[in-house]
Amino acid sequence: MSASPFVLPPVRLLPAGDLARSALDVPLLERALRLARWAAPERVVDATGELLEADLVVAAGQLGLSAEDPDTLGETAQAWAAAVDSGLLALDIDEEAEESTPQGEAAGRAVPGESFDAVAAGDVQEVLDVWLATAESALAEAAAPDLETLYGAEEGEPPAERPDWDPEEEADFLDTALANLYTLAALDDGTESVQGGVPLPVLAASLVVPDEMEQPSDAVLEEVTEVMLRLDDHFRLLAPTGLVDYQPLDDALIEDEDEPGLPEPAGDLDPDEISRYGLVRLTPLGLYGLRQLLLDAGASAPLVGDLAGAPGTELLDALAGYPDQLARAEAEGWLADRKPAEAARELLAAARGDDDGAPSRRLMCQQTLTLVGAEAEPALREVLDDRQLGGLARVWLTESGATDVPAPDPDMVYWLTVDTLAAQLAAGDDHELLSELVADLVARHDGFFDAAWRVDHPATADVLEAMGQLHPDRRAAKAARKAAFKARSRDAR
Repeated sequence: MSASPFVLPPVRLLPAGDLARSALDVPLLERALRLARWAAPERVVDATGELLEADLVVAAGQLGLSAEDPDTLGETAQAWAAAVDSGLLALDIDEEAEESTPQGEAAGRAVPGESFDAVAAGDVQEVLDVWLATAESALAEAAAPDLETLYGAEEGEPPAERPDWDPEEEADFLDTALANLYTLAALDDGTESVQGGVPLPVLAASLVVPDEMEQPSDAVLEEVTEVMLRLDDHFRLLAPTGLVDYQPLDDALIEDEDEPGLPEPAGDLDPDEISRYGLVRLTPLGLYGLRQLLLDAGASAPLVGDLAGAPGTELLDALAGYPDQLARAEAEGWLADRKPAEAARELLAAARGDDDGAPSRRLMCQQTLTLVGAEAEPALREVLDDRQLGGLARVWLTESGATDVPAPDPDMVYWLTVDTLAAQLAAGDDHELLSELVADLVARHDGFFDAAWRVDHPATADVLEAMGQLHPDRRAAKAARKAAFKARSRDAR
């Protein structure tokens, strides 16, 4: 995979044994294993390692493929190539024969390889490695298919005269599409998927439509349609690899004039019709395999549970970028082997700070502490007078049913408000929800902006500026911007 390094959301993976059992059921790997067994003790190959034509026909029969199907020999050759690429078969071709023997004539032999023996012995990691090698082989084939087949080029026509096709560019396109699919799978809370899959228009739009574009132009919509068709071709080829489950685009939507055609990505898609536009999802095995490829490409692709032994600061910094359900699972894993009071003290210490990431750490601290039992109460009472932690400590104690919780003074209330809003803004929370929150907050506190600009918090001016953009009332928005100006002037002095 050629994607450049970037940070991805965490994912959960099935146990390795379950993944290996799934891998052995993948059509492409199952066929490759059958051909490796059939090849024993050896099979004649040409200079490129491919079966001779007569043996290819026999091999197709071994796979139970119909001789009447025009795709039979191509599918058999693909399975043979997967067996060679994954190490299930080893090639023994003399260098001189490789250079002098015409393609299609005997030049060497193929024998079962070391990977075949390990897979036959039930080595779980070897099964996964072999499956991943077959998937990588198929990915390369999807990005750089046989051009004569693709374009119907006449025999002998030089590649330079064929329609423009850049295998490297296509590989990058496919890598990016799969990385986006990985991200959607990691972040999926049930809103982006339909019947367990991502609609093809949604995935295509993620590759084409800029984040800041509210209404795609006609040119962008046309590009989305082109990308959908490209993705449809690729996913049809990748489905037998076990990387994805794919329900293809209904050809009638393109070919039949009476059909509605392809949808706009921003439009409301009929749930009863959406599957006709193509549905794709990474399989559990595909999630594992794609993560391995992303790691090899230099990406940061964490697993839920990776932070169980991490320091509190590292945990809170990471949780700020996690989806809610995964943040909770990671926090539960971190708390599992720690005593409640000790865990609370470590989290509270990690939450301190005036740096840009501190508000997010405190918000994550507050959320993680909701998972800690009453045994943590002494640790929370220890920080009641702390300027940065006293507010969240009072919230925890009150919600936990503790008694004798001292009321916060107004300065602490406003400080905690600014701190919480700074964390929510940093997280990029939903614009409409933040707008409603800001409006409600201002409505409940008379003279809010008069007091807020005086709050001694590094993010005060930025928070007030954001409130000016978020508040739906023009007069209140103006008051927020005026308060932000006062806060900046105070900080400058």
